Amino acid sequence: QVQLVESGGGLVQPGGSLRLSCAASVSMLSIYAMGWYRQAPGKRREFVASYTCGGSTNYAGSVKGRFNISRDNAKNTLYLQMNSLKPTDTAVYYCNTNINLLTFWGQGTQVTVSS
Repeated sequence: QVQLVESGGGLVQPGGSLRLSCAASVSMLSIYAMGWYRQAPGKRREFVASYTCGGSTNYAGSVKGRFNISRDNAKNTLYLQMNSLKPTDTAVYYCNTNINLLTFWGQGTQVTVSS
């Protein structure tokens, strides 16, 4: 069983920044890929960004150039640096990984972008 715990969400004004963290209960070295997803009210959960152990990253078009995903293997933590935030980025953000054909999700952290 893998536990993922997100933190770092909050209320921020348009144009502001936030850094989300996702702490994993297992060594990052045993995880091939991790990702961030988000779900806005009334909408389906959508992909935001992913990071593989080789250092490859992938981003949704709506966040490319504004968000940066990274991970610290020593701290078993995945990060999402979010810059130039827009009201359309408002959502619950979830951390995700797949291990041995099982999918694990964190509990989510709320990000609200509003003036």
